[in-house]
Amino acid sequence: MMLPKPRGPLSAAVFESMRAIPAEPVARTHPEADGPEDAAITLWALYELAYRGFDDVDETAEWDPDLLAVRRGLEVDLEARLRSRWESYTSPHEPRDDFADDFFAFIGGHDGRSLARFVQTEADEQQVLDLFRLRSVYHLKEADPTAFVVPRLPTAPKAALMELQYDEYGSGDPNRLHSHLFVRGMEAIGLRSEYGAYVDDVPVEVLEQNNAMSLLGLHRRLRGAALGHLAAFEATSSLPSRQMAQGLDRLGLTREMIDYYDEHVEADAVHEQLAVRAICGELLAVEPELRDDVYFGAFACLDLEDRLAELLLTRWGVVT
Repeated sequence: MMLPKPRGPLSAAVFESMRAIPAEPVARTHPEADGPEDAAITLWALYELAYRGFDDVDETAEWDPDLLAVRRGLEVDLEARLRSRWESYTSPHEPRDDFADDFFAFIGGHDGRSLARFVQTEADEQQVLDLFRLRSVYHLKEADPTAFVVPRLPTAPKAALMELQYDEYGSGDPNRLHSHLFVRGMEAIGLRSEYGAYVDDVPVEVLEQNNAMSLLGLHRRLRGAALGHLAAFEATSSLPSRQMAQGLDRLGLTREMIDYYDEHVEADAVHEQLAVRAICGELLAVEPELRDDVYFGAFACLDLEDRLAELLLTRWGVVT
């Protein structure tokens, strides 16, 4: 993967600095971002240095102090924005003593727009392909942001998270990695399957979704929020995966992409219980002070998906 196209003065300057490493030993200064897209693509690229990197950037850039300073400033802004949304949210459910019951009630009370339901019943092929291009930025690395959390956990939630991650990574079979299943689906449906292939096409809502997962996964102090995000994601994935599979079948699209969603119908029905009860529940049994962070991460997951759904359904003329 090469660096994406800049979207403003900050990303242009930061990408230039990234390409100059290690030939430029002097400290560098960078302009302010001129808007959300400029900030989001810059942060996404800086985070990618911790994943697979870029062919046109030296690997030492991952720990370059000037780039880390830029990343930190953008992270502070992103976290503040996510927390502000959470603080302004009023939960519709009554708190319950049992964490799992309370968490599922919290998820159930969040009623946002559903892209999967639209695909199931109304979407045309071009709209579905548009959705896959945007989703690919996440699905081609799928469980990787959560993997950063593993060494930061106590024994019981660590073991439970590894059980879930083992399944995400194909249970030892490289052909069954969930990200690889998506690669096969993308290729069969006629779309590019290279990692990051469509990042230049995605809106800020997609970048913010991906940046939030990296933010939560890469910071130990946010481990509770990272697992809350995971639990909300898994608890809202099985039924939408079934709806996606039915919509793809309705449109007569390829079996390989339907297989990707069929895999998640069964897997995520198990994963939601594992993520809520054995991962988050066991974490809070040891570190009860992280309860608010778990709910913050869950809300961030649901809210960011709502924002993307609103954008796409408006773009497609479904809502006005």
